[in-house]
Amino acid sequence: MYGTNDRPRRRSAGRRWKASAVSLGVALLIAGCSSDGGKDPAPSGEPVGQQPKASDPYWVDPEGNAAKQVATYRQDGNDADAKQIQKIAGQPVAEWIVDPDSAAAEGQARQYTEAATEADRDALIVLYHIPHRDCGQYSKGGAADGNAYRSWIDSVAKGIGDRRTTVILEPDALLHVVDGCTPGEFHGERFGLLKGAIEKLKSLKNTKVYLDGGNPGGPKPDDLYQPLKSAGIDQADGFAVNVSNFYRTEESTTFGKELSQKFGNKPFVIDTSRNGNGPYTGGDPDERWCNPPGRALGEVPTTKTADKAVDAYLWIKRPGESDGECKGGPAAGQWWPEYALDLAKGAK
Repeated sequence: MYGTNDRPRRRSAGRRWKASAVSLGVALLIAGCSSDGGKDPAPSGEPVGQQPKASDPYWVDPEGNAAKQVATYRQDGNDADAKQIQKIAGQPVAEWIVDPDSAAAEGQARQYTEAATEADRDALIVLYHIPHRDCGQYSKGGAADGNAYRSWIDSVAKGIGDRRTTVILEPDALLHVVDGCTPGEFHGERFGLLKGAIEKLKSLKNTKVYLDGGNPGGPKPDDLYQPLKSAGIDQADGFAVNVSNFYRTEESTTFGKELSQKFGNKPFVIDTSRNGNGPYTGGDPDERWCNPPGRALGEVPTTKTADKAVDAYLWIKRPGESDGECKGGPAAGQWWPEYALDLAKGAK
């Protein structure tokens, strides 16, 4: 799902196929699912700082793709575009852990959380490795089977440890159960794996878990109720809405509150990374979610939201990373500077 949509997605990593590089004194490039494709980091531009902790407690990666792009533009004397991309570089975005190797995933979780702790901030992580992920579409993959997934979750939990971390768990995993994209024989296993993942992550001292709960253009709250319940939402801190999608914050809030009421007013978070202009309504309906033109950055990440039911506005989808090989885009999760510029220029 590297780029979530409201259909049997060909997701894209809105999900970020990317696990961006983490700087712990030196820039570490992550192999496998890194959006950077293994290239060397660009020289640093102006230092990227952290946002005010009281309103935005999440870690800003000073060596992320957007920060590197800013540095490149400045080296080229392109200050205008550098200023636009700085809108992305200066905000915390989720780190996607998708590497199938448990040891690598553990290492990434440790690097991200240690970097956040060093900056006195919370890590924001997306776990995206459920078996039969994305129904074989743009972001296909995931663990080979249930045992492999449980082992992977154990490794990630070990990497997180006691450090303050917010986890967005398995985008689209339940949506694809409801919309029929995931075959019925895998539904029971999926519920059990998600429930086990929540239990494991919540056994950690300082970890919050939000299970993906859909968007206004997908399955209705009534249809999501039983799947969320079966997947252990009662043990999670809440659910996530609009992950990698484009629905406006007001729509997402209304949808989330309707779903929340079914679980005793469970809190939720909203992905506002690309919803500034709302959904795209042109072109092929089945591909409207994939790199749609004319979109814009939405509200910046913050815990100071417009509704008490909403714990935070987050940039879960990494702005500027492709949804997949559509509309001229690169592979899912890869950095696409032209698209990033369009998102930034469209921001209110």
